[in-house]
Formats: sequence, C-alpha cells, structure tokens
Amino acid sequence: MQTVSFKIVRTSNGDSWVEAHDKISPVKNTVVTVSAYFNDLQRQATKDTGQIAGLNVLRVVSKPTAAAFAYDLQKTNDKIIAVYDLDGGTFDIFIQF
Repeated sequence: MQTVSFKIVRTSNGDSWVEAHDKISPVKNTVVTVSAYFNDLQRQATKDTGQIAGLNVLRVVSKPTAAAFAYDLQKTNDKIIAVYDLDGGTFDIFIQF
C-alpha cells in the first residue's frame, strides 16, 4: 500500500479538484467524517450539503471510526483497536475487534 498526500486546488471556475503526482482530477465520490456526537439529522444534513456541492457522498462516518479503519488498513494481525475521540467536548471511544 502506498501513502499519497493530496492537495485540494481551485480551478478557474471555482471548483475544487484533487492534485496528486502533478495531476489534477475533479472530486466526485467522497466519504465525509463527522464528530462522533452528530445525530442522524446532522449526518443527513452533512450528506445533503455535500450533494448540493456536487459530490456523491458515499458514506458519513464518525472520526473515531475513520481513524480505526485507517489504522487497520495496513495491519494483518488480529488485534483490538481502541480509538479515543475528545472532539467537541465529549469523550467517545470506538472499539474495533
């Protein structure tokens, strides 16, 4: 697996595109992360906002869930992963088996 940093660049018409390896491409499909305390209405509003911006929002996931998934991408051992999230003044924990 290769890690690539992406830069968001603005095109002449104001759209946001992704730049990587000196190439740019429009952003079409997205996964949006939100705070763990977001309720269903807030998550739907986030998804609706992305769609208004012309994005196909595939998933809305909490930040601790996204962190656990990202950590687990390169791991092959069976482990229990605990991700602590102190965002927004709350203390949330995500445990992945």
